[in-house]
Amino acid sequence: MPHEKLWVLALNSEHARILRGLTRRGQTEDPEFLLEAKHHDLRELMSDKPGRAFALKGGRRSALEYSSDPVRDEERAFAEEVVEALQEHLEAGDFDRLAIFASPEMLGILRPKLPEAIKSVVITEVPKNLLHLPPPELAHVVAEHLYAK
Repeated sequence: MPHEKLWVLALNSEHARILRGLTRRGQTEDPEFLLEAKHHDLRELMSDKPGRAFALKGGRRSALEYSSDPVRDEERAFAEEVVEALQEHLEAGDFDRLAIFASPEMLGILRPKLPEAIKSVVITEVPKNLLHLPPPELAHVVAEHLYAK
């Protein structure tokens, strides 16, 4: 059987770290691949007020609500960026197995965005944010989880 290429995605709403070539001893063969969300200032996102509406009868005005949550929209956009990057690398043959460690919120956003090609190579999904860990410790914690048998 040819050498399997395992990638590990560690993800939260702001950062994605991809460990490539993780060994059983918690070391990686290649440097981490990093993605960061493009942040917008919340005040900037919500600076345009949604406006006012007029009632058909009586001419009363009432304020409109925002139709979406700008923060959640940014998280969705970041998840789509991550999926696009994964898809490109999967098609290029850079990995053939994927383990996902993500904050519970981002895992919930990411799952429905994953195409079948990526879903078919996912070996585990762990709802845990590990991005606070430095690179060697992240690799060690992930390896312990994946190879603890």
